[in-house]
Amino acid sequence: MKNRLGQILLVLISIMFTAYQSIFSNEAFVTIDFFIFTVIAWFVGWQFDKSRYYGEIARESENSYKLLLESMPVSVLIHKDTKILYANSSAVSMLGAKDKHELIGRPILDFIDLDYLGRFQERYQHIKTEKNLLNNSEYRIKQLDGKMRYVEVSSLYVDFEGGQAVLSIGADISDKKAQTEQLLQKSEKLALLGQMAAGIAHEIRNPLTSIKGFVQLFKSSSQKEEYFDIVLSELDRINGIVGEFLVLAKPTADIYSSQNIKILINEVITLSNTQSILNNVQIFAEYDTELPLIICEKNQLKQVFLNIIKNAIEAMPVGGEIEIKVKNETEKTVSIQFIDQGVGIPQDRIPSLGEPFYTTKEKGTGLGLMICYKIIENHNGRLTIDSKVGEGTKIEIVLPAEQQAGIKNEAI
Repeated sequence: MKNRLGQILLVLISIMFTAYQSIFSNEAFVTIDFFIFTVIAWFVGWQFDKSRYYGEIARESENSYKLLLESMPVSVLIHKDTKILYANSSAVSMLGAKDKHELIGRPILDFIDLDYLGRFQERYQHIKTEKNLLNNSEYRIKQLDGKMRYVEVSSLYVDFEGGQAVLSIGADISDKKAQTEQLLQKSEKLALLGQMAAGIAHEIRNPLTSIKGFVQLFKSSSQKEEYFDIVLSELDRINGIVGEFLVLAKPTADIYSSQNIKILINEVITLSNTQSILNNVQIFAEYDTELPLIICEKNQLKQVFLNIIKNAIEAMPVGGEIEIKVKNETEKTVSIQFIDQGVGIPQDRIPSLGEPFYTTKEKGTGLGLMICYKIIENHNGRLTIDSKVGEGTKIEIVLPAEQQAGIKNEAI
């Protein structure tokens, strides 16, 4: 009976209107007009009750729809023209809001990291054009308190409150992504460890083979003095390899301080003079005026400079010159160039320099240059190598000046 209320009311109104006319106009009660008006009232009332009934069903369906979205364990946002129209409790929590009112009406772009805006706009346009489901798009979002999270989002076009909108379902994958990155880092470390172990085994086996051979000679009567020198040399070589490996494997507590790069270079030149004189190599240094201080761990930088000069000397077996040029590259950086007149390095080998156990020297390990790269990286600098076979090599190190240094707190 409740669903026919409109129909009954309109028929009663028709009857009351006809009765009013019959009383005050002395007309007959049952006429053709009365019949027509009653039928129209009945039909209009039926349509009214029908639309009201379906409206109630739609409202109940929408309420059920919202209850379903509210009960979902994943975040749900409904947005139109990038404005948020609806957010369930999981979305409120994910975006760091206190309640839905903090989100509804706000642009969804406010919560997407700048690096991911292009991806969002591209996918949003795809959904509007194709109107089909778009699965598993990864975004970095910014919560209201500024914290960053990673979410994986699926979106589709839906009808909502009488219009079309985009429904996006998001799952927080921040913890999963962090675990994946940790596993990747662990995998890379294990791979590097395996590579280093294989390289060390290979590098140490060669001098051990020599030592074994000479020890066998010692057992005979043909001992010679030079055999002892060779054995000692090979033992020193093993010790050097192990020492370089320990520098990479054992972290050290680094103390950074303001240093004058000119003083550091001069100290390194002094330390290298003995080797350079013995090899008929001259070292020249040229400095810009008013060089800024740099923030560094001086012993590490000296180790880098000594290694580069040592390599340059060894690349000039018949002697030559090493030029060291220190200059202001920009207002914020200092450039240190080491230029030798050595045999040079083929272009195809330069990209591999710095990899463990990759070397152009007959008895090298490649660990020295790898350590140099690591030290310069930890100083927020860069190391580049330019070389031509038969002409020489230029190694440039660029370091930030003191006010720009921002040294990494990473131990090597």
